[in-house]
Amino acid sequence: MSATERCQVVIVGAGPVGTTMATLLAKQGADVIVLEANEDCAQDLRASTFHPPTLEMLDEVDVTPMLLQRGLKAPVYHWRDRQSGEVIGFDLGELSDVTRYPFRIQCEQYHLSRALAEGLARYSNAQVRFNHRLLAFDQDDKGVSVFVESPTAIQQIRCDFLIAADGANSVVRKWLGIEFDGFTYPERFLCLSTDEDLTAHLDNLAYVNYVSDPEEWLVLLKVPSLWRVLVPTDGDATDDDLRSDARKDAIFGRLVGDGARVKTFHRTLYRVHQRVAKSFREGRVMLIGDAAHLNNPLGGFGMNSGLHDAFNLFEKLAPALKNGSPNGALALFDRQRRQVTHDFTQAQTIENMAFIRGGAGEGHELRRQAMLAIQGDDERRRAYLLKQAMFDSLEKARAIN
Repeated sequence: MSATERCQVVIVGAGPVGTTMATLLAKQGADVIVLEANEDCAQDLRASTFHPPTLEMLDEVDVTPMLLQRGLKAPVYHWRDRQSGEVIGFDLGELSDVTRYPFRIQCEQYHLSRALAEGLARYSNAQVRFNHRLLAFDQDDKGVSVFVESPTAIQQIRCDFLIAADGANSVVRKWLGIEFDGFTYPERFLCLSTDEDLTAHLDNLAYVNYVSDPEEWLVLLKVPSLWRVLVPTDGDATDDDLRSDARKDAIFGRLVGDGARVKTFHRTLYRVHQRVAKSFREGRVMLIGDAAHLNNPLGGFGMNSGLHDAFNLFEKLAPALKNGSPNGALALFDRQRRQVTHDFTQAQTIENMAFIRGGAGEGHELRRQAMLAIQGDDERRRAYLLKQAMFDSLEKARAIN
């Protein structure tokens, strides 16, 4: 065991949420160490949507210009019916009076993680340590002792606060024994990326499309160099079958007519969960991002809500760092973010999933009629846009005391 090191905050996980949290703290002057078990920021293809209020927040860590440059502006998104071809479109441009970014930015999340991780090198009070894996920790009324495995030694770091941004399988959450309530969808999701120009095959395609169908729903989403196609899969099929050329050919065959000639660059399988931790905080340890909550990807809320966790926690943690002890504001972080996760993120993503999975039957027709009614009413459409763009959830969080 090497000699004990000292810092104010240890963050576990160098994904977009962890690196954002670290940059906020570093800019304020806090001594912060980020621990990442892997040798680089994960090149995760799942999250790629940045909502308007998130772009405004990220201005505070000076990365929004990079996202605007690298990403695609997507003011319009579509709910589409695969069988009828009907399109129900919404335009975030209608919110130009409430935000300077009335659009989504479509850009893979690892661009944010890497830019922030590299940017932390500018701060003498911040470090990102790759190939450093959290083993255990122990907290008392004065701080947290963190035990870390590096490539060459077992290290101990003593800090005032520990922040878990270590994802769905959070070691920190497991050590705390915090329940992770919810459920897992029976089907796995398959994400295929291709440089095939889908606009040549599908009329009036937006950069973001949620395609409802009872047989095989789709998400068609454009990032700068590729289209990403997300489909549900048979839960009983093997991984090899789901990633096979035959499976790829069949999916694209139904989509563009000749699937065999379509080239893919990624074929990624993953399970999708709807889960929320019973608590986002225990003493001097806080959970943010996927360590605290998981939801399906329909709406692009997962990464954004994790980033909102980070900004909310920073606001509450900054005063506590001055004297090194917790305060009532940290309990407020837990209440605000946990309640909003339940009331908005979970509820809305479950509703979105029900709509896209439907595609037939009385229930789907009722949801379709409700969506058309929203689209056709100026007041309701604006309220819906504010909700889908996540302004509504942030306002509701601020109202919780």
